[in-house]
Amino acid sequence: MSDKTFVDTNVLVYAHDVDHRSKHDIAKTTLQGLWNSATGVLSPQVLQEFYVTVTHKIAVPLKREAARSIVTAYGVWCIDITPADVSAAFLIEDEARIGFWDALIVASAVKAGATTLLSEDLNEGQIIAGVRIENPFAQSAC
Repeated sequence: MSDKTFVDTNVLVYAHDVDHRSKHDIAKTTLQGLWNSATGVLSPQVLQEFYVTVTHKIAVPLKREAARSIVTAYGVWCIDITPADVSAAFLIEDEARIGFWDALIVASAVKAGATTLLSEDLNEGQIIAGVRIENPFAQSAC
C-alpha cells in the first residue's frame, strides 16, 4: 500500500486557479497522481479554506456551484477532526513553533497516517511530528 499524502489548501486552490498558470499545472498534475493512486488525504479545514478562497479571493472566482461540486468530490479524501486532534495541534504549535492553523494541518496529516504534507506555507524538507513537508512548487519558476 502506498504512503498517504496530505494536501494543504494552497495546492488544492492552485489546481483550480487558472490565473497562476505554472502552479496551476503542477497542482493539477499532482492531484491527478494522488487521485489515481488513491493516496491523497485532506481535512474539513482544507475544504473550508478552499471554498472561501476560490469563491471570493482569487482573481477569477469560481461559481459557488462549481466550488461546491469540487468540495463534494474531494470529500472522499476527508478525515474527521475531533477535539483531541485540536489538542494535538496545540502541542505541535508549541513544539514546531508554527501557527495554530498550520499545526492543525500537521495534526490532521498525522491522524490520516500521511508521511508527506504538500504545502507551500511550511518549510520544504522540514519534518514536523513525523510528517515530511514538500513544496510541489519549489522548483517552478513562479
